[in-house]
Amino acid sequence: MAVRPPVCDFGAKAPDFTLPDPDGHLVSFRDIAGPRGTLVMFICNHCPYVQAVIDRIQRDAAQLQQRGIGVVAISANDVSEYPQDAPEHMKAEALKHGFTFPYLYDESQDIARAYGAECTPDFFGYNAEGELQYRGRLDASGRNPAPPDARRDLFEAMAQIAETGQGPREQVPSMGCSIKWKA
Repeated sequence: MAVRPPVCDFGAKAPDFTLPDPDGHLVSFRDIAGPRGTLVMFICNHCPYVQAVIDRIQRDAAQLQQRGIGVVAISANDVSEYPQDAPEHMKAEALKHGFTFPYLYDESQDIARAYGAECTPDFFGYNAEGELQYRGRLDASGRNPAPPDARRDLFEAMAQIAETGQGPREQVPSMGCSIKWKA
């Protein structure tokens, strides 16, 4: 069943974190924060909604990084129930798709809870002051990719945040698989 997270809580401060990448290197919010904003994405390997757009996520992330936006992806799923989301598979996924951003593992799920993440993919776009300005979708994709010429909602919103510090007031929520919480 698809989950839709709530709309943007403008101005909410980005929760700090320090999480390991699949090799065990610790990465904090401060490490990845960009001079013009930061994009925190909750994704995972197995979700068909993520898989439908993973190459678009990488494309947009790389272009946003060139505009001074820091980018990070976090997987918080229960790997005892979804072993394909375990760190060794996260590393393979990052290599397969050429991630230009860290892909971190939230084993305790505390960071996903702090952000209020509900689905994969779930996008949180912050301005340079660490204030939430975007909580919407990548584009019109669902379980299948939207047409190649679909409006790039996330990219356009983050580009606007990089330029003005403010996100668009009209946002369409992301949609995806629920975060797989531990029992």
